[in-house]
Amino acid sequence: MTFPLKNMPYMLGQLVLLSMLAVITLASSVAAHEIRPAIADVTLSEDSVTMKIRMTAEPLIAGINLEGLQDTNEAPDADLYDALRALPPEDLKTRFQTAWANIASGITVLAGEAPVNLELVSVDVLDQPDLELPRDTTIELRGVLPSDASDVQAGWKGAYGPIIIRQTEGGDDAYAGYLENGALSEPLPRAGAATESAMSVFVRYIGVGFDHIIPKGLDHILFVLGLFFLSLHLRPLITQVTVFTAAHTITLALASLGYISVNPAIVEPLIAASIVYVAVENIFTSRITWWRPIVIFAFGLLHGMGFASVLGEFGLAPGRFVAGLIGFNVGVEVGQLTVIALAFLAVGYWFGKKPWYRARISIPASVFIAIVGGYWAVERVFL
Repeated sequence: MTFPLKNMPYMLGQLVLLSMLAVITLASSVAAHEIRPAIADVTLSEDSVTMKIRMTAEPLIAGINLEGLQDTNEAPDADLYDALRALPPEDLKTRFQTAWANIASGITVLAGEAPVNLELVSVDVLDQPDLELPRDTTIELRGVLPSDASDVQAGWKGAYGPIIIRQTEGGDDAYAGYLENGALSEPLPRAGAATESAMSVFVRYIGVGFDHIIPKGLDHILFVLGLFFLSLHLRPLITQVTVFTAAHTITLALASLGYISVNPAIVEPLIAASIVYVAVENIFTSRITWWRPIVIFAFGLLHGMGFASVLGEFGLAPGRFVAGLIGFNVGVEVGQLTVIALAFLAVGYWFGKKPWYRARISIPASVFIAIVGGYWAVERVFL
């Protein structure tokens, strides 16, 4: 069977489009158990160290290697994680205590060059009836420090996932390091506290915000692609992105500061519905309507609350909150612009001026995005 050469650009465009959307669809199937960073509060005295670590304990009990993973469903032992997730709090506490000897070997506290032995003081497992949401387990550890007044470093092995180390009683400027791949914290003094500059926090949270879009923000990626596929003309694209940015910046700030709070069980299905809306409207119009910016602004408010739930997990020190918030928002914007740029390079640049672009690429892509968004909306409400 042969195909006319004149159809080759169309076929190539469809292939690129389907490949791009297939990757997003495959990735969306693992979005339910996203890995969150643990938060460890370190308190130092002249002769002792105390750590309180808030974590998702199930992967550590199951022995799942979280290094490089975005979601526990990607792990070979995902079934064991789900079985542990379904245990009552007291049963999970018992399983953690039984596994503690193995878990402890991956937690590191150094006083100078000397390792510090840690005792498990308590384990507190919160009840979380919704099995699709991560469950918090808080443990308290205590160790005796040598009498040489050496600084202390803390961390855990990369297989346990990311961890945030915070030094307590250090005021608004206290150190709060985001650590991955087995890295240790900055040296923490026993007298006083380590600090971190606002610029350092700002730069670090640009990466955190970008990471929340690419690769973790699959629903936000589809929403931005929905904006992209309305039209390749610069004006409607800039209008939509500007309105969306302004809206999610407002709620990101307000929600992060605690002025507003909406249940994720309400926000997440509405975010999925917003994806459906922009995609369906793309099918029926190729120009920006007067009401579309208003609707996008409303949806941007929802997406901002979704971003805020993530930023809240990082436990920013009050004195560095503004720097982290701005850096995170900059990272989100860079991520969104990267999505648009990649989409343009994949299909817009090559096929955007073809007479069949809208009928054979833009509309089919919008249909696909609407179907995925619709599935997510149903899944987040009923499944």
